[in-house]
Amino acid sequence: MTTPPPLRAVESSAPSPQVEWRLRMAAAQRGIWTGTQLRRLLAERAGLELSAASVSALFTKQPSQVKLSTLAALCAALDCAPGDLLAVGEPAVPPPPTPSTTPSPPPPQQKFAPRHRSLPPL
Repeated sequence: MTTPPPLRAVESSAPSPQVEWRLRMAAAQRGIWTGTQLRRLLAERAGLELSAASVSALFTKQPSQVKLSTLAALCAALDCAPGDLLAVGEPAVPPPPTPSTTPSPPPPQQKFAPRHRSLPPL
């Protein structure tokens, strides 16, 4: 039996979708206003013990990554779905340049020789 080749990450030049972390909003809709309250719920309902600093970071910042077990515990504690905590939007596309943002042409070259001496007439 052969084993499949390992999966590799492929870099793409396409913009990645925007992901919005909405834990604070989901918690507020359920009457959870502080990290302490959320930490208590995680321990009681999901059996997940996180440090106060970890819960505070999840509550106040957009994480760059989240363990699936943590996401599942948050969903269990808040009685919600992953879609309530994450919103995936369209990739950010830079707007086309407007006339005011186009680069200006380079300044004309000055007709000076080295050491700022003028050139002879042509």
